[in-house]
Amino acid sequence: MYRWLQGFLFGMEPESAHYLTLNVSRALLKIPGMSRLWALLWPKVSDPWDGMGLAWPNRLGLAAGFDKDAKYLQVWKALGFGFVEVGTLTPRPQPGNPKPRLFRLVTQQALLNRLGFNNGGVEAAIPRLRQRPKGLVVGANIGKNKDTPNQDAAKDYVTCVEVLHPWVDYFTINLSSPNTPGLRDLQEAGFLDSLLEAIDRLPCQQQLRRPVWVKLAPDLAPEDWQDLWPVFAKHRIQGLVLTNTTIDRGVLGGQATEVASLGAGGLSGAPLGSKSLALLESMKAYGTAYGFCPLLVSVGGVMSGRDAAQRLAAGAVLVQVYTGLVYRGPALVEECVTAMRS
Repeated sequence: MYRWLQGFLFGMEPESAHYLTLNVSRALLKIPGMSRLWALLWPKVSDPWDGMGLAWPNRLGLAAGFDKDAKYLQVWKALGFGFVEVGTLTPRPQPGNPKPRLFRLVTQQALLNRLGFNNGGVEAAIPRLRQRPKGLVVGANIGKNKDTPNQDAAKDYVTCVEVLHPWVDYFTINLSSPNTPGLRDLQEAGFLDSLLEAIDRLPCQQQLRRPVWVKLAPDLAPEDWQDLWPVFAKHRIQGLVLTNTTIDRGVLGGQATEVASLGAGGLSGAPLGSKSLALLESMKAYGTAYGFCPLLVSVGGVMSGRDAAQRLAAGAVLVQVYTGLVYRGPALVEECVTAMRS
C-alpha cells in the first residue's frame, strides 16, 4: 500500500509531499473508527521501558524535524511510536531558509535538507502540546533563532525551557544543525557549561527536573567531543542524541559531485548510517572508560528493524527514525519495535 502511495508522493516536491501526507493522515484519524483500521494496517507493538523517570511505551521515537510544530501528535501515536521529539522550536517564529530546501536522493535512500529551523515559535506550540495524546512521551528539540548572535544564544535556549517546561517530558539542546549559520560553533565546552548551568538554575527545573539531552553532529572530531565529556559529567546530562545530519559529502561515494549541485544542507538516511553507528560505538566505549555515560539515543541511517537492533547492541538505549519513515513508510515502526524487543 505505501509503495503505491510513495510513487504518487515522490512525484511531488518533497516539502509539499511531506505536509500533504501529514495533513491527510491527521484528517483521516478524525473519522470515527479510523484508529481501529490503522491498528489493523499497522499494528502497535508494546515494549515498555522505564527510564529517566518516564514510562516509555516502546523505545522507538520520531526524530526532531518531522513534526516541527507539534501538529501531528495523534498521527505518531496511531503509528505506534513510543516517543516523539517535536521541533526544532525557537523562541520566536521564523520562516527558515528559502525554498527549495528539501531534496530526495532516491537511489541512495537519503535526504538533503537546509530547512533552517522553520517553525511557529514556542508559544504557538503550547495549545497543541496541551492536547497531546495520553501514553506518548513528547520531548522538545530547542534551538536559537537565526538572527540571535551566538553570544546571546544561551538566552534563547533558556527561554524555550521556561516556556515549554510544563508541556513536554524532556528537552534536547540542538547545537548541531548545519543549517543555522554558526550554530555548530556552540558545540564547545565553555558555552555548553554555561548554558547547562543556566538551565539548572531555572526555578521550573529545580521544582521538577526534566531530562536534558544534547544532540551532536556526526562530523565532530574525537578530540572535540571528548572535550565536552567533563561538562556532561558535571551536569549529569541524561542523554546524548547521536547524531544530527552530516555535511560530509564523502558518505555519498560517486554521487558526491552530483549532489554538490543541490547546494548546502545536511544529509540524512542510509549514507549516514555507518557514520552515526561509529560515533555511537566510540562514545559508548569512551563513556564507559570515563566512568560516566549518559543514556545514548541513536538516530541517523536507521532504515530497517535490523538497523534499530544493531544500535541497541552498540550501546543505544533509545532509537529514533526520520528518513527511514519517508522511504519505508509506517510499516517501519512495527518492524523496528519488534526487532528491538527480540
